[in-house]
Amino acid sequence: MHHMNSIDLAIENLTSPPVLAFVLGALAVILRSDLRLPDPIHTWISTYLLLAIGLKGGHSLKGSDISSLTKPALLTIAFGIAIPIVIFFVTTKLLRLRPSDAGSIAAHYGSVSVVTFTAAMIFATEANFITEPFMTSLVAILEVPGIVVALVLASMKSEGVNWRTAVHEVLTGRSVLLLIGGLVIGAVSTANSFSRVEPFFVGMFSGLLTLFLLDMGATVATRFATSGRPPLRMAIFAVISPIVFGIVGVLAAHSIGLSIGGSAVFGIMAASASYIAAPAAVRIALPDADSGLSLGLALGVTFPFNLTIGIPLAFIFSRSIG
Repeated sequence: MHHMNSIDLAIENLTSPPVLAFVLGALAVILRSDLRLPDPIHTWISTYLLLAIGLKGGHSLKGSDISSLTKPALLTIAFGIAIPIVIFFVTTKLLRLRPSDAGSIAAHYGSVSVVTFTAAMIFATEANFITEPFMTSLVAILEVPGIVVALVLASMKSEGVNWRTAVHEVLTGRSVLLLIGGLVIGAVSTANSFSRVEPFFVGMFSGLLTLFLLDMGATVATRFATSGRPPLRMAIFAVISPIVFGIVGVLAAHSIGLSIGGSAVFGIMAASASYIAAPAAVRIALPDADSGLSLGLALGVTFPFNLTIGIPLAFIFSRSIG
């Protein structure tokens, strides 16, 4: 098992096509050209990615023992509940945000970024780290509780919060349905029938993720161009938060016996912030929240940080304590 040294790991990540495509997308906007994909194509690729992640995850669950999933699943739920509580407290008490804004940020950070998770899994494969077969199931588990907890916290502190509709929106939202549906389809389909869709859903995956990240890079840069940079203290929060939760996530995953690679991916899941499922729910539940702020932080600061620096750091840290 050959493992690269830390500098090689960092370079491996920064020079991977998905990360470079993200940079290219952002650069295009800075150079006043626009590489954004039309909305239907963006939706199509995100549908493909979510379903493919579910299918691969479900297929890899076959033959693995379900009892091995108990501890990791409970740890994931614990993180899904703890992260939004900590963030809600920090943003209301230290950063003095209104409850609705704090709830919005807690929902984004309490949930998980499937794209960041995917980049971490691809990185693990490229750098020869083994990860557990159930990691995708954990992403599906982590997607929902953070949003629900954050909305409940916000509703306790402010009036006019429609969190029941929002919870329904999250549970029936496309990202959750596609992930969980994909997991089920992957788990029940036979090896023979799975092999027929494998060239498309597994073989083309990295290529379509690269295209998606090109679009994301352009989206991030456009957000900054149109809505301005977030306040400095919020930007600092959006970098410190993934570092703290990432470290705690890696340590917690090691403590329940996950592999070096699995622990690193779990740390990245904890560090990541949702910018697909959370904004949809927040729009319904917290109509007066500054959605530009939470999306700007999750997508504009935390996502690029994790994509470029956070992922190799998580693996370096996980290996150093492993």
